[in-house]
Amino acid sequence: MPTVAPLDLEGHVVAAHFLGDVPFFATAAGTIHRLDEGEKVTEAHQGLLTCIRDPFSQTLLTGGEDGKVLRIGRDGEAKVIAEVPRKWISVVAGGPQNAVAYAQGKSSFVVQNDGSVKEFKEERSVEGLAFASKGLRIAAARYNGVSLHWVGTSAPAQDLDWKGAHTGVTFSPDGRFLVTMMQENALHGWKLDGKQGENRHMRMTGYPAKVKSLSWSVKGKWLASSGAPAAIVWPFSAKDGPMGRAPLELGTRANIMVSQVAFHPAEEVLAIGFVDGMILGVRISDSKEALLRRPGKGGITGMSWSSSGKLLAFSSDAGDCGVIDISA
Repeated sequence: MPTVAPLDLEGHVVAAHFLGDVPFFATAAGTIHRLDEGEKVTEAHQGLLTCIRDPFSQTLLTGGEDGKVLRIGRDGEAKVIAEVPRKWISVVAGGPQNAVAYAQGKSSFVVQNDGSVKEFKEERSVEGLAFASKGLRIAAARYNGVSLHWVGTSAPAQDLDWKGAHTGVTFSPDGRFLVTMMQENALHGWKLDGKQGENRHMRMTGYPAKVKSLSWSVKGKWLASSGAPAAIVWPFSAKDGPMGRAPLELGTRANIMVSQVAFHPAEEVLAIGFVDGMILGVRISDSKEALLRRPGKGGITGMSWSSSGKLLAFSSDAGDCGVIDISA
């Protein structure tokens, strides 16, 4: 059985992330706790709404009720990227070349490395942002679809339309697919590498609840999702992605919903967190399960693997967090 080093924090903890082998825990109150030769605290926000790990650097990006967007380094130092007085910032994204994006109302803003800011206006509120892995290209999820913008040009947006409310967005690691989370208990995808003008749709439906967590496997062959009493894992290795193919259902538990999913950084192993605080590890190749943590006080709100893949940090909505050593 893997060993669990607990960390009890006060109140709702929004996210858990690793920067290298240092675990960070972000509370809704606005403090960032890190375990680095003892527990250390950064006072980041007057109310924190979102905390993500920038996929392009060893930093965290946060947004808060105080209208600030921060970049937080491995040493806990916080740098203000943007400040929007009297507004809440709940959507942020990290991109190539140290770019940072955030959403405010019907606009997304990209702050580039030189401090210049580019604004992209939409017809509806921006609910999710993601950068492509190559080139400064950003996707903005909104009602009835997604807008794709090239940051460095004044070219018009490429609109990917699909009726309904799109609440989050992700590019596949190879950039061939774009997938959104929807208010309507579904995922929707587009194949981006088709012929000019041919962005084929991918409908991924049948969830009993909203999908709030997505994770790509290390080479992008699989996309895991929450929103059901099992992790729903879609196959993306074929040229048309999951079209015509059934997903895997991993870690099934009767009537207990999956709240978070996180793929291992090197192997096709998935960590699955549940609303009762349990965490399972499941191997894709044979669906073999390992219990990583027994149920706790609250539901799992975040999970992150260390760069070595030996440690898994987790957070909960009741504050009972910790780090699991799977090599133990």
